[in-house]
Amino acid sequence: EKKGSDFQVFDYPILIASETAVIMPKLYSSAVFTGYKRSQRNQTNHTSLLKIEGVNTKQDAEFYLGKRVVYLYKAKTVDQNGSKVRALWGRVTRPHGSGGTVRAKFAHNLPASAIGSSVRVMLYPSRV
Repeated sequence: EKKGSDFQVFDYPILIASETAVIMPKLYSSAVFTGYKRSQRNQTNHTSLLKIEGVNTKQDAEFYLGKRVVYLYKAKTVDQNGSKVRALWGRVTRPHGSGGTVRAKFAHNLPASAIGSSVRVMLYPSRV
């Protein structure tokens, strides 16, 4: 919180309407695409491994099962909507190990150039 100011400073964007501040919640959690599922010699490109921010146990990872995942990237050419941003959508399928990593399958496999980049794990659909 900033001193000498009438409102708090948040990590996410806020919309200030007159005198009250309306907080817009984030609809996703950040994750890092760490690579593909693999054994010692073979790798399966159709299953991606994601490390979700703040998830460190298998029990924490259970919450994200079935959630939608999106990898956003910029293309050189503009599409029909006038945007250079493209998206690859997938879904979290199951935990991977006991450290909070999860497996995800995408409609089209993520490119190897995306390893180490961030993806968004959407907080829908809800299983509650």
